[in-house]
Amino acid sequence: MSDSKPSTPLPAFVSHQVSEAQRFFLNLNPDSNSRLEVVCGGVERMRPDYVVEREDFPFFALELVAEGRGTLIIHGQQHALSAGSVFAYGPGTVHLIRNNADDPMRKYYLDFVGTCGSKLLRESGLINAAGDYQPLSVGALHQLTDLFDMMMRESVEDGAVVHSICEALAEVTLLKIKQLALPPQSDLPQSYATYQRIRRHIEQHYLQLHSIAEVAEQCDVTAVYLSRLFNRFGDCGAYQFLLRRKMNDAAGLLMNEGLLVKDVAKRLKFADAFQFSRAFKRVYGIPPKQLRSHGS
Repeated sequence: MSDSKPSTPLPAFVSHQVSEAQRFFLNLNPDSNSRLEVVCGGVERMRPDYVVEREDFPFFALELVAEGRGTLIIHGQQHALSAGSVFAYGPGTVHLIRNNADDPMRKYYLDFVGTCGSKLLRESGLINAAGDYQPLSVGALHQLTDLFDMMMRESVEDGAVVHSICEALAEVTLLKIKQLALPPQSDLPQSYATYQRIRRHIEQHYLQLHSIAEVAEQCDVTAVYLSRLFNRFGDCGAYQFLLRRKMNDAAGLLMNEGLLVKDVAKRLKFADAFQFSRAFKRVYGIPPKQLRSHGS
């Protein structure tokens, strides 16, 4: 993935510690006295050594973890990050974000300004009654990632209403966070604990898993119940999640190790290169040969 405006130098506040990214930039000189203006946003996959430590930030920022794990330290409190974690920070907020090298994060972000910024974040639950930023966990993650993806698509359109559309989508995203926020860990339903257990199993054993039926059998649930859990709490279906994990490994083998497509297919235990190529294109939208040519 790449920036929507690759010829534009990246602003100083954008991290370079990423292995892939899709970004958009709407207004890098926004008016903080306006009601709401979207500055930029996108989605990035963190490098294992990713760490961001800031004393300040020029805008309000919203971040959503779609995959992987990490740590957030904000207001002196440490919080574990995982898929479904959403958090925010703003001007004058000291924060540190650290990636888990064994399970790198893929996260969406949105930067914005405006007189209603604090109010929207407070209403979403990302700022508490004491005025401190606090992370939340959300269910039905795919509903939020869909909104971020829609923003990225709209940002590259022409026309006078593009900024207004992205601002409206930003407000909807914050409203959806309020709607999808899960209760504190101690009050979560048992079904969410089951979902997390199955997700961890896939993350740990995806190279040996070939179907959701196998996952369900090994996790002692039915395939129908497993699918319901991912539809309720995940950002994609169970098989799509398994396939993503496999293809993330495949992308690394193609770009970083320069393996041939047929060798990657064999390494990941696909029946043949054709089946692997079809699965790879389903996830990334391009054939693996094209990615390999970009990495060489």
